[in-house]
This record gives sequence, C-alpha cells and structure tokens, in this order.
Amino acid sequence: MAKRHYIPITADVPGVNEGQRAFIRKVIRTALAAEGVDFPCEVDVRVTSDAGIHEINLETRGVDRPTDVLSFPAFDLRPGELPGEADADVATGLVPLGDMCLSLERVQAQAKEYGHSNRRELAYLVVHSVLHLLGYDHLDEGPQKAQMRAREDAILEELGISR
Repeated sequence: MAKRHYIPITADVPGVNEGQRAFIRKVIRTALAAEGVDFPCEVDVRVTSDAGIHEINLETRGVDRPTDVLSFPAFDLRPGELPGEADADVATGLVPLGDMCLSLERVQAQAKEYGHSNRRELAYLVVHSVLHLLGYDHLDEGPQKAQMRAREDAILEELGISR
C-alpha cells in the first residue's frame, strides 16, 4: 500500500501518541485502498474531546451535543464514485477528500459500552468517516445503511479487526 496520501493529524487532547497517529493513518490508507482510491489524496484528521466535537457539531450542523465522529467531505459523491486526479489541488498534487473529527472520549466510552477495545472502536470510527468522505451514508435503515455496514466490516476484516 503506497504511502503517498497526506494525512495530517491534529490533537487538542492529551494522550494521542505517535503509535495512535500511525494507526489512524494505516486505517485511513487501508480504507482508501479498499475503495479503489489509487491517486494521491489528503485527509485531515482532528482528535478532540467531547467538548471540542460538541462545539464543532453545533457550529457546523446546528446540533447541540457531542458525537463520536464528524466527516466533512470535499466532494458530493455516491458510493463507488471517486473524484479524479483532475480534482487535485494544483499546488500539492493531492486530491483533498475532506476532514474528519474524532472524539477520543467517545472512542473510550463506546469501546467500554460495546465491550471491545479502544483500538477497535477507533478503527471503526475512522473507517466510518472515510466512507462518509467517499459518499457512503446511513440515513435510511435499509439499503444505504446495509451497504455502508458491509464495507465497514470488510475493511475492518482486512485490518484484522473483528467485532
């Protein structure tokens, strides 16, 4: 898997070490490869607290509560549809796929709630966000949600992370 994607990770909470940053990058690269993204791209990641993601959720979506992950796609895509190299930033040569924001507190709380590791929960939320950046959604309880869940499971399986 080529390491030609640019994935800056900003953390405004303590405890985000280089190992976690490397893991987030690996999960993103694996998800991108699984979805056929074979061109250099950029995904910006912010790791924050419940208070930080609450503020972003309120500012961007008008939702007055924290959440686990927020995704801000740069393109309006459908599942399986990808931007092309023509969409690359002229200065960097990278296609900007968008931004994700993760609450480290939600990662820990949900891992405990669902009875699995923080690592598994973090991987799930990162994969979930990448799929949102690539046009997947789960607004309905039918085919869209099932399609997204199937892709999440396949990518986590590829990473060797099971439920």
